[in-house]
Amino acid sequence: MHTLHSSLSLILIMEKVLAFTLFLISFLVQGVVEGNIGVNYGTVADNLPPPSQVARFLLDSTIINRVKLYDTNQQILQAFAHTGIQITVAVPNNLIPNLSNLKFSQQWVKTNISPHVPATNIVRILIGNEVLTTTDHSVASHLVLAMQTLHVALVGEDLDRRIKVSTPHSLGVLSSSSPPSSGRFKQENVDLVRQLLGFLRATGSPFMINPYPFFGYSGDTVDYAMFRRNPGVFDEMSERKYTNMLDAQLDATYSAMKRLGFGDVEIVIAETGWPSKGDPGQADVNAESAREFNGKLIKHVMSGLGTPLMPNKTFETYIFALFNENLKPGPTSERNFGLFKPDMTAVYDVDIFRHNVRSTSPSSLNPERSEPSSPAGKSKTNGGKTWCVPKTGASEETLQTNIDYVCGLGFDCQPIREGGRCFYPNSVHAHAAYAMNVYYQATGRHDYDCDFRQTGVITSNNPSYGRCKY
Repeated sequence: MHTLHSSLSLILIMEKVLAFTLFLISFLVQGVVEGNIGVNYGTVADNLPPPSQVARFLLDSTIINRVKLYDTNQQILQAFAHTGIQITVAVPNNLIPNLSNLKFSQQWVKTNISPHVPATNIVRILIGNEVLTTTDHSVASHLVLAMQTLHVALVGEDLDRRIKVSTPHSLGVLSSSSPPSSGRFKQENVDLVRQLLGFLRATGSPFMINPYPFFGYSGDTVDYAMFRRNPGVFDEMSERKYTNMLDAQLDATYSAMKRLGFGDVEIVIAETGWPSKGDPGQADVNAESAREFNGKLIKHVMSGLGTPLMPNKTFETYIFALFNENLKPGPTSERNFGLFKPDMTAVYDVDIFRHNVRSTSPSSLNPERSEPSSPAGKSKTNGGKTWCVPKTGASEETLQTNIDYVCGLGFDCQPIREGGRCFYPNSVHAHAAYAMNVYYQATGRHDYDCDFRQTGVITSNNPSYGRCKY
């Protein structure tokens, strides 16, 4: 009888192992690692470098893989051909009424978009900019029809699956945003916004918002705006605590959308940033503050933490802006939002340089080499290729630091988050293996790219398991 029970137990264990193995095989990871960080490429300046130089610089020297334009500058679109960088283009506000005419939209697509696709990776067309808060009603009233008509024009060119249509908004579209759960759209725009959200849902397009903690902070709330330690703000209606202003702005937007029945429409951060220079006496407007805000912004939106009302999410985010633009009107800060100067040197270091990413990682030119097993306990040799995995015996605390470091730089860590394709086995060691290898592969596969304070080791054994491909 004891032998029978033992046999039955063994069978049950084997069935569970088989089921778990099949579960692992069901996951698939993309072969190309991408983050969700982009930049707004404005051109209101007379001293900017040639677009071809900009495109090559972003591709070769930075981790930025998304660029948002404010027009359809043909020279810029040509410059980004064959780079793979995702491009968002825009139609100026004054053309919105014209786009309501199908023939005009068709010709606009044939002239401005079709010649560049697929060489240039155009993924989105934005109809206007902050239309509901910057134009009169005669223009705004054409917005949804213009979006629908342009979408029809894309369908005619067989581009509707590749290119989505949306429009960005300022937080001025909200009549209430504090507390975040009270978020609602201005009453005079509710019907139009409902139609807009219906279009976005039907076409799989995102709702795009321009949240700027910079424009909402004061001396008393600067820590809250800058992602620093602060007492936080408690929303009694939702019983959620907010530790930074960006989350509050995003959740106010989400609450407004949900109130109209569209909480399932994706939110994209179309613009946000912090200037490196302001007018005399303007507190916390300097290069160090800009570095701090944008650095923490990138880590936050890519962390997978989401917001109190939208947990476990990353947000596609476009930093404003790529360059300081010397011809922009308004206060000094308007001309100093750039990450880069016109000569493409950094205004401040915000860890988006590929070579800076390598140099900030503690390195050793002679890491210990071994042949560790993969997370699934099974590896495959693949001649000539190498991977980076944790050393046997590395502490979980240090490996978790490695994960936080890589994911905080903006690399795609979604596959190892809960529900991700490489989440199982759910261990720090397995997750660190994935994250460390992502970094190693993306930064050039040098020895020092796999050091991680002497906790990484290079192996020629492929650590992939099931269908989770490294």
